[in-house]
Amino acid sequence: MKAPDSPVRAANVASEPLVRPFMPELDSLRGIAVLGVLFLHGFAWEYGGIRFAPPALFFLHITQPGWLGVNLFFVLSGFLITGILLASSNRPYYYRRFYARRALRILPPYYSLLILLGLIHQASMGFLGLSFIYLSNLTDFFGVTMSYGPLWSLAVEEQYYILWPTVVRKLSRRSLALCSIAICAAVPISRAVSFRYWHGVGIDWYTWFVADGLATGSLLAVLLRTPIQRRQVVKLCALLLTVAPMLAVAGTPFGILTRQRLLGAALQYTLINVFFAGFLLLFLLLGTGSRKHYVARPVLQFFGYISYGLYLFHFMIFRIYDKGTRAYWPQLQPSAGHFGLVMVRFAVAGGVAVGLAYLSRRYYEEKFLSLKDRVVPTPFATDYSG
Repeated sequence: MKAPDSPVRAANVASEPLVRPFMPELDSLRGIAVLGVLFLHGFAWEYGGIRFAPPALFFLHITQPGWLGVNLFFVLSGFLITGILLASSNRPYYYRRFYARRALRILPPYYSLLILLGLIHQASMGFLGLSFIYLSNLTDFFGVTMSYGPLWSLAVEEQYYILWPTVVRKLSRRSLALCSIAICAAVPISRAVSFRYWHGVGIDWYTWFVADGLATGSLLAVLLRTPIQRRQVVKLCALLLTVAPMLAVAGTPFGILTRQRLLGAALQYTLINVFFAGFLLLFLLLGTGSRKHYVARPVLQFFGYISYGLYLFHFMIFRIYDKGTRAYWPQLQPSAGHFGLVMVRFAVAGGVAVGLAYLSRRYYEEKFLSLKDRVVPTPFATDYSG
């Protein structure tokens, strides 16, 4: 009996180009990323220090890596946005098209969230002011408390994309690839220096310490627009998915799995980015081969569809639930030995967050997205940024 092919080997059977105007498998990736963050904040983030029965502790433990969803978002964002910029770099209205269309995609729900946070007093005015201009990841510089954690990653992306369109426009593809590689090399060095001399202040959220995730995605976008053959992409995918775990295992005795030691502070994110680069390639390969059903999962694609709103709003909904139960239903507050109440919290608050994200996307965000094609007189290059 013939052994089944591995996913990477099965992906070598081509039926479509890897890069297309519409790549539905990437919605599945978005879904995985946002679910990781949702489960993290619903479980391990809040209750990882409370004693429960062993099965509950195991469940909390496996939700802890949900923070990796942000790194996956970075690699995916770098890939998609750089692809959009490359497709339009020689066309008219380049800057107008990019910035106007991106504003229509991200600003309405983002500023709506800031207004809500102000109205219900879940963030300080200083934090809201910095967030208004996408500086929420730099609050330490201004002596302001990070009032709403999820916004730091959005600030990183917007700071990166202030200059990146110009970089893409001005450089040849070869030079752009070299620039991306330079960022991927320089950022780990900056993390190491910060850890060594400044105790790693801001190492998790300052743009110059985390931009290598975006640059990794950008490098993939350039690479897949060269004459690279599918079998070469398969080999690269297998290499990335293999090398990252092997280096993680080899580096474990030297602290690569913790950012509390020099090696991990410098290179943990690098290994994560390498792995997610391979993961993204795997989804593209499977999504264009005979096994596309592996990565065309309706549930994941639904969460990918609502991922932006869910990422924005879920933390607020969990907070509102906690505040309401403390004030009116203290018996619903989770405590040691009552893991069922943690599940109730996740079901209620998480369900409300999902519903709000869907309503936002379907009836609010879509109204602005429908304006994208009116931004420039002659549309070009399908935009798959959201």
